[in-house]
Amino acid sequence: MSDPTTLGIADALRLLADGEISAVELTRAHIERMEAGRALNAFITETPDLALAQAKESDTRRTRGEEGRLDGIPLGIKDLFCTEGVQTSAASAILKGFVPPYESTVTANLKAAGTVMLGKLNLDEFAMGSANVTSHFGPVENPWKRRSDKNAKLVPGGSSGGSAAAVASGLCMGATGTDTGGSIRQPASFCGIVGIKPTYGRCSRFGVVAFASSLDQPGPMARSVEDCALLLGAMAGHDSKDSTSAPMAVPDFTKALGGSVKGLKVGIPTEYRPDGLNAEVAAIWDRGVEWLKEAGAEPVSISLPATRYALPAYYIIAPAECSSNLARYDGVRFGLRVEGATLDDLYRETRAAGFGAEVRRRILIGTYVLSAGYYDAYYNKAQKVRRLIADDFARAFQNVDVILTPTAPSAAFGIGEKSDDPVTMWLNDIFTIPASLAGLPGLSLPAGLNQDGLPLGLQLIGRPFDEETVFRVAAAMEKAADFTAKPDLFAAGGA
Repeated sequence: MSDPTTLGIADALRLLADGEISAVELTRAHIERMEAGRALNAFITETPDLALAQAKESDTRRTRGEEGRLDGIPLGIKDLFCTEGVQTSAASAILKGFVPPYESTVTANLKAAGTVMLGKLNLDEFAMGSANVTSHFGPVENPWKRRSDKNAKLVPGGSSGGSAAAVASGLCMGATGTDTGGSIRQPASFCGIVGIKPTYGRCSRFGVVAFASSLDQPGPMARSVEDCALLLGAMAGHDSKDSTSAPMAVPDFTKALGGSVKGLKVGIPTEYRPDGLNAEVAAIWDRGVEWLKEAGAEPVSISLPATRYALPAYYIIAPAECSSNLARYDGVRFGLRVEGATLDDLYRETRAAGFGAEVRRRILIGTYVLSAGYYDAYYNKAQKVRRLIADDFARAFQNVDVILTPTAPSAAFGIGEKSDDPVTMWLNDIFTIPASLAGLPGLSLPAGLNQDGLPLGLQLIGRPFDEETVFRVAAAMEKAADFTAKPDLFAAGGA
């Protein structure tokens, strides 16, 4: 058969069911691809022995007729999910060497479905970044190359850049990601894959290293809409260990695929087309509107006036929650410990050595906006703006079924090109942050290439817990886009 690493999850499941390939063969092919693709630096920890052991168990279950819904599918796990017996570092020096004694709910659900874990994927430190350049373990490289400069190393987006790069280059069939302000959708756009941030509460946050607790949401990344639907169905579900987990049944998201979009109303927000919007991004957005019109959907112009305040509100709320969550890393209970003459010295030395520059920046911002005299002026006001943003979406969804926007304001840029300006980096999430603040589901799918041969994504935003409509529209757009372009998988480093 052809290279198993080019298979989608749905196709691989059919071959496994028919006995045309074994889980061990599928896993070995991906382990070989992982080894060939190490120049991308997508993985922090590889677990080939564990993966092969899990694949053998999967083949045994299938022989007995006891297979799970995703049995034998090799996945990569973002190194923000606690994995029992396997290092979980959050890409930070302060957690290097930390081996959790328990499993996150999402990865436990995937295990129960029979998946195989190939290893832990690189990310921006503590998920704080938009380019996967803040990791203690070094930046991740995007497998795509500019036509105009094949030697330039491009960012994969962040924070789930390792997940996006690994999926795009065939190192794994799918991956987990987390999305706080766009960290699944933006790297999916940069790497030409599909990624969905589910409704806040759809997937449990238990065992996921926290960045901003009211925003963080796990979700899947894969090479097709169908594969993301399969993964989300296995990942999601109510969890009593997470107080923010929604007590709602999980539908079979794959049943929404292939459904007609005729008569659906698609919102096109005027605020997402600011002056100076990249012409190629605008053109691909217009093309997406035409695809949906041809499929029978009706585009409707809508206004989301509070959108202009989303970015500043996010960069008050998220750092505030980060400063609170990261206070636990003190050198006393777990992780890095740097001795000091006093307890205060131990705290200072440990945190100075353990946290990178971007994490320290966000902790300081968050501590400032929560400090006496500034809480009402900044944090409380940002939360009020967040409510206005959510209200805008609620009003819009009285008249439309789904909203279509660009995913990111540009294609992937070069490693180091914007890293000296944190505000410019933060602007990468300008189209994804509003849905995060409102807790809405958002999906990015590849829609085409720019003139330099790099992928551009479009984003679909849905009503709370209406991922089914998002998947239905996404499947129609995926069919129309017919995006078959692939990266030069291992151009990086000559691998």
